[in-house]
Amino acid sequence: MPSGLVALLDDVSVIARMAATSIDDIGAGVAKAGSKAAGVVIDDAAVTPSYVTNFEPNRELPIIWQITKGSLRNKLLVLLPIALILSEFLPGAIVPLLMLGGGYLCFEGAEKVIEKFGGAKHGETLEDPIEDVAEFEKQRVAGAIRTDFILSAEIMAIALNEVTAMADGTPTTLLMRGVILAVVAVAITVVVYGAVALIVKMDDIGLHLAKRASETAQKVGRFLLRAMPKLLALLSTVGTLAMLWVGGGIILHGTHELGFDLFYDIAHGIEHAVHDATGALGGVLGWLSLAVVSAVFGLILGAAIAWAVHTVQSLRGKGAH
Repeated sequence: MPSGLVALLDDVSVIARMAATSIDDIGAGVAKAGSKAAGVVIDDAAVTPSYVTNFEPNRELPIIWQITKGSLRNKLLVLLPIALILSEFLPGAIVPLLMLGGGYLCFEGAEKVIEKFGGAKHGETLEDPIEDVAEFEKQRVAGAIRTDFILSAEIMAIALNEVTAMADGTPTTLLMRGVILAVVAVAITVVVYGAVALIVKMDDIGLHLAKRASETAQKVGRFLLRAMPKLLALLSTVGTLAMLWVGGGIILHGTHELGFDLFYDIAHGIEHAVHDATGALGGVLGWLSLAVVSAVFGLILGAAIAWAVHTVQSLRGKGAH
């Protein structure tokens, strides 16, 4: 009996150690995947507030909650199963799909730049008159969830690409990949839409503080009210730059993975040259130079895609007439 008990306890301790190791591996995988997807997360957080403008203050948080639920559905009910199926049966498709999403981000970012410099606007804009508020809200929520789907697909694909193997090269199990991707999906959604809610309600917080008796609270409130329009403008710019940087970087890395190294080598050659020439700041400036090169590459590629898309649309329109 004692020997049986000892054996049982030994088995329990082995299982416990394996569980602890798995938890550690999952935690490491979540951290790794989340850090690699950071660029798309910034893009997501920067883009979403534009979908919640032009509404009454009491509708802002309910709209953000609707978009949050849509984002969780995108990630957990659609993208997670697809990602796991691909990782198990068609892992070679992950890089091309990443590049497809990267091309879309380049296209979106380039269109925003073209519009900023006087190009024709495509699709709905915030300047359009609002005739039916309920329908407008429905359309904005649907538009935000569509955009989130693309960005979420990129986040999940990037995360999946990072967790197919552990640090020692051992392939991860299907269950571990599923848990890591689910944790990443929920954590990123909470972070992104929590930040969006805070940004969108900043003017209401400022107005509340400006009415307080405390002079300090009034100063903070007035500062927030003045800062809000500038912050939204900054976020719009950051979102556009993030689209180009992330999209261009994904394409550069994807071409390298597929065996075409020209653009990848040029970009990283510039990064290493800047790194070696700038001493103590080499790490930061080298990374920044790579981000800039990726963004420029993304802008050129995105502009080419935009030209092709709108040329085809124009020809279709003429054909219809």
